[in-house]
Amino acid sequence: MELRQLRYVVAVAETRNFTRAARQCFVAQSALSHQIGSLERELGVKLFARTSRRVELTPAGEAFLVGARQCLEAAERAVSDAAAAVGEVRGELAIGIIPTVTAVDIAAILQRFREQHPRVRVSLHVGASGVMTAEVAAGDLDVAFLGLAAGNPPQGVEARELGRGQLVAVVSPAHALADRGEVALRQLADSPFADFPVGSGGRVQSDQAFEAAGLERDVAYEMMSAELMMRFVGRGLAVALLPAAIARANPDVRVLTLADGPSRVEYLAWSKFNPTPATRAFLSAFPA
Repeated sequence: MELRQLRYVVAVAETRNFTRAARQCFVAQSALSHQIGSLERELGVKLFARTSRRVELTPAGEAFLVGARQCLEAAERAVSDAAAAVGEVRGELAIGIIPTVTAVDIAAILQRFREQHPRVRVSLHVGASGVMTAEVAAGDLDVAFLGLAAGNPPQGVEARELGRGQLVAVVSPAHALADRGEVALRQLADSPFADFPVGSGGRVQSDQAFEAAGLERDVAYEMMSAELMMRFVGRGLAVALLPAAIARANPDVRVLTLADGPSRVEYLAWSKFNPTPATRAFLSAFPA
């Protein structure tokens, strides 16, 4: 059994197509098919059920795929660790990012990281803080940039505070309160809101603030994109609560200070369990 055979099996399982898998692996389809056939004969089982139009994993293939992926991950980690032992960082780095990072300049950080460690392949994943915290704890993400309500730090992971600030109200230029410098939540409660999905870190901050003020509001639009949220606000469809740095970057909306607005804390989160050399190198850019 060879590592390339395991890579071919994973590629076919993911693409469900021998032609696409061969293209993904930069190998001729005949060579890929031959290697998988050879592996099946060695194992004494069929890994794939296939016709001219359809490819699916057999039960044996499903079971084999789990171990194949683990073997490939272990092999990649071995290469990374060996390189790190002589001062070269390589491998993969999976980073989770909320859509409203303001405490750091992600692009600038990754630019410096790329210059220092060009052999590291970086993948970025945008999501909700709660989901990404769980993914870091499970090892699906190496690090994540999170935004959570003050007093609600991430659980089950290591975390470093990067910054904190108060959310602001964002309204359209035509809104009745657009010319006010400062407003209270009760003055906005009757307006329809655009906000992040229920349960997300961004949504919890605002929900808790309205609950603490004894107010109810109508969240008419839910979305994960702060940019899209401000487009809705600019058209007068809703108001929103967002970090000041993001809100003030849009000239088509009005930004109002909130007298009783929620506070948000941004964190960098990671797991202490067996971090890769690439993860350790990335964390070194954020001294305690």
